[in-house]
Amino acid sequence: MLEVTETRLPGVVLLTPARFGDHRGFFSESWNRKRMAEAGLDIDFVQDNHSLSSDVGTIRGLHFQTPPHAQGKLVRCGRGALFDVAVDIRNGSPTYGEWVGEELTAENGKQLWVPPGFAHGFVTRLPDTEIIYKCTDYYAPDCDAGLRWDSCGIEWGFDGDPVLSEKDTAAPALEGFVSPFTFEEPAK
Repeated sequence: MLEVTETRLPGVVLLTPARFGDHRGFFSESWNRKRMAEAGLDIDFVQDNHSLSSDVGTIRGLHFQTPPHAQGKLVRCGRGALFDVAVDIRNGSPTYGEWVGEELTAENGKQLWVPPGFAHGFVTRLPDTEIIYKCTDYYAPDCDAGLRWDSCGIEWGFDGDPVLSEKDTAAPALEGFVSPFTFEEPAK
């Protein structure tokens, strides 16, 4: 069983796979092509990524790949806890520049589907948080892009200075950004 919850940003979906637990722990089917297709998400993944963030307050993002190598990402937390964010950066979208965020933890097993046309980022809530995500296209350095973490009005939910990479510190702001993505009305 797969619980599918629409977010307020069309296309960004929260998925909660069923978990079966006993005294040993749990078992969960984190991805199943057939169940995803039945839920209206017929997605092909080509790459799995796994990252570890040692410190609480580590922000990674807001990242995306531009066409022709735009990526959709299915994000989950393998250990610890994070606040995962998607920002609509599709020109002409009624929700352009708006964001949605979800708590993803090792305990809740929730996953966030972030389709192409959205910038993605997260902040860690616990030390040694592991992030695992599937991608719909391969990493392409020439298409790698990002937006500044503090330029989209995101309520990250932490105090203090974030732990950032040089790349994320130098990323451009949303204001003045010329997006390579165009909003398309969903087929009816």
